[in-house]
Amino acid sequence: MLGFGLSIEPQLWVLLFVMVRVSAAFVAAPVFGAVSVPLPVRVTLAAAIGILIMNSRQIAVPQQIFALTTFLAIAAEALVGLAMGFILQIAFAAPLVAGELIGNSMGIGFASAIDPQNGRSSTALGQFLLVLMTLLFLSVNGHLMLVEMLARSYEVLPPGRAWLNPLQLKDIALFGGYAFAAGFLLALPVGFILLCLNLIVGMLSRSAPSLNLFAVGLPISLAVGVAALAVAFPAMGDFMVVIVREGLGAINSLVLG
Repeated sequence: MLGFGLSIEPQLWVLLFVMVRVSAAFVAAPVFGAVSVPLPVRVTLAAAIGILIMNSRQIAVPQQIFALTTFLAIAAEALVGLAMGFILQIAFAAPLVAGELIGNSMGIGFASAIDPQNGRSSTALGQFLLVLMTLLFLSVNGHLMLVEMLARSYEVLPPGRAWLNPLQLKDIALFGGYAFAAGFLLALPVGFILLCLNLIVGMLSRSAPSLNLFAVGLPISLAVGVAALAVAFPAMGDFMVVIVREGLGAINSLVLG
């Protein structure tokens, strides 16, 4: 009997309470929060992980359902879950930034596709890099690390004391700059080559004003960009793994402490 005469199975109430943090993390996190992932799949995964956490941790839940302290505790649970997923989402924005920079330099910035993560339109090259990073994220068991950190968060931030302090929220906001920094570094090898090419084409246009810049510059930019991407893919893949680990490390340091 929990709150105002409402009868509910105690274990079910614990499961629902645990699912708040897990579901909030899945809503904000990449891969799990993709628009293409059906809602029943997300709910089933959240319930399965909630049962796992219930069996491995001692979860103290509020006894009064319709009480102010309960609503505040649920809000705190959602805040922690959203913070963990949002940090990882920031790291996954780096390939989109890199794809935008490289695509505009190659002259294919107009080629866009629907982002399966959020349902919005983005550059096709950015989508390709995002898919590559998603595969690398799964290959290094990043999804399992996220689940492990969700389970560990109940030790560091137990229910009832799960509010993030202002300093943690500030650090999470400042981590947003990492998406731009990592995106620029990811695009640096190909972007530098294309920048040198644009300088050469610019000098040619000055020395030969009658030269059709669009007829000559665009095919060369496409050819050199594709070749540079093929050469730089191994290094870009290694750096994407570093970005994934940085995102997971930021969750561990900024949220879990």
